Amino acid sequence: MDIRFGLIGYGGWGSHHASAIASTRGAKLQAIAARSAESVEQARANYPDVDVHDDLLELVGRDDLEVVDIVVPNALHYPAAQLVLESDKHVLVEKPLAITVEQCLELQQLATRRGRLIAVAHTMRLSPLWGRIKLLIENGGIGEPRAAWLELWRMPYREGVDSWRYDPTWVGNWLLEGPIHLFDLVRWYFSPVGEPEAIFARSNSREPEQAGLEYNFTAQLDFPRGAQAVISHTTSGFEHQQSVRITGTRGALVATWSGAIDRTRSPKESLRLYDGAKIEEIPLDRPSGEMLELREMIFAVAGAVRDGYGLPVSASDATWAVAMCEAARRSITTGVPVVLTPPD
Repeated sequence: MDIRFGLIGYGGWGSHHASAIASTRGAKLQAIAARSAESVEQARANYPDVDVHDDLLELVGRDDLEVVDIVVPNALHYPAAQLVLESDKHVLVEKPLAITVEQCLELQQLATRRGRLIAVAHTMRLSPLWGRIKLLIENGGIGEPRAAWLELWRMPYREGVDSWRYDPTWVGNWLLEGPIHLFDLVRWYFSPVGEPEAIFARSNSREPEQAGLEYNFTAQLDFPRGAQAVISHTTSGFEHQQSVRITGTRGALVATWSGAIDRTRSPKESLRLYDGAKIEEIPLDRPSGEMLELREMIFAVAGAVRDGYGLPVSASDATWAVAMCEAARRSITTGVPVVLTPPD
């Protein structure tokens, strides 16, 4: 049985979500809601057999949808997800789940009351590269993680429709764009050690910017038993290059990914493992990248709704990622480390 999806948002990234839903086994693109006349026209041209609305309330009110996928500016994630959950439909929402921990917790509570799922598109967990690191750690490949360095070097962000990504009113802040992925990964990798305990963050720009839109960002995270991680992110670079380096009690690993843009379908990537005696190149069974993992996420959500499979990223995980961004922002503002506590 195909799981019927509705899609809210048909901008640059929303159109990729539409393509992913339409091309994923077990999922069916049933309806689209778009804001602008141009987006509505384009959606109708691209998907003539799909109902296209210019009012999201019309889509939310339909009774022939199991899941609604939300791909709109960050500040709209919370109100859109709230509407969908109140209509007794499951939610898939682009990261971040919402722009504050308070909003994330309210959505979790609403989903529980309605008996519905919240899936969040932290798609790097589904990557054959970044996900393979998790498997290597779980299988004892490096022992217990002790230190990590996660770095993303990239070109400036795309502006988005009406330049929303450069407006703090709509984006929240840029930690919710790129760094949030790295926060989610490092917490995932260090789960054998425990939850992060504190964060100390710094940021700056090439020129004065509005608060929250700094181009360069660095944070140190403290974990139990003295483990630590450093996250570094810049939008002042060129191309798109990401690396993860982790040392453990008995080994280490290095993973790299690079492409002309983040949506490259044929990246240059490698994963090497040092087990304390030898260095091994770990083969990857397929390329990785956000365009490719998006289909994996759609497939996973359809399976969770239809067959009760677990989601690759829980709403709780997504809330933790937002909490880490909030704590980093407080550290930047105050100039001191911030203690992390479970967001509940």
